[in-house]
Amino acid sequence: MKPYLMQMLKELAMLGAMNNKIEVSSVELATQLETSQQTASRYLLELDKEGFIQREFGVKKQRISITDQGVDALEEEYSHYKQIFELKSKVRFKGIVVSGLGEGKYYTEQPGYRQQFKQLLSIDPYPGTFNVEIKPIEKNKLRLLKHYGGIDIKEFSTKNRSFGSALCFNATVNGVKGAIVLPRRSHYSNVIEVISHHYLRDTLQIKDGDVVDVIVFVQ
Repeated sequence: MKPYLMQMLKELAMLGAMNNKIEVSSVELATQLETSQQTASRYLLELDKEGFIQREFGVKKQRISITDQGVDALEEEYSHYKQIFELKSKVRFKGIVVSGLGEGKYYTEQPGYRQQFKQLLSIDPYPGTFNVEIKPIEKNKLRLLKHYGGIDIKEFSTKNRSFGSALCFNATVNGVKGAIVLPRRSHYSNVIEVISHHYLRDTLQIKDGDVVDVIVFVQ
């Protein structure tokens, strides 16, 4: 939604238009927004045409209520502000479930990793990782996470090869407990790898292409 329309929608909500029909004139709204009557009228017309409000016209004033579509837009705006102010304690990602290449099962079954996951994260991981693809722009949030430190998973070696270190954070996927694993040697990817006690696909009853919410705790 255009920023000026969102501002008008907020003002209407503050006047009580989410729960009731309010009587208000474009002059009163213009004063509230510190703009002209013509501009306020245009904003209302746009909101009406796009389905965010309903209007009934009287002689001098109009009765306005916010539609379900308008409420959804306000709730989304609230969610964005909430994420900003919660950023010090948690970071949120929204992405889609994707299948991996099967490497997660190999790594999570390594005793050197598994023992550290159990000791440091209190997670005995189900073999494999649960993969969530995020938008490329959200990779900036992964960079941000590294500034918070996280939980270090140390590198180790077996007779055959060495295994690199990783940075982990406690997390939830749609409310189910787990942890994200960020290999230190790899480049930033737009796929988040999650480990959990649970086989998350079955626990959450989801499949490839479904949208999930990942909340990463940084404190």
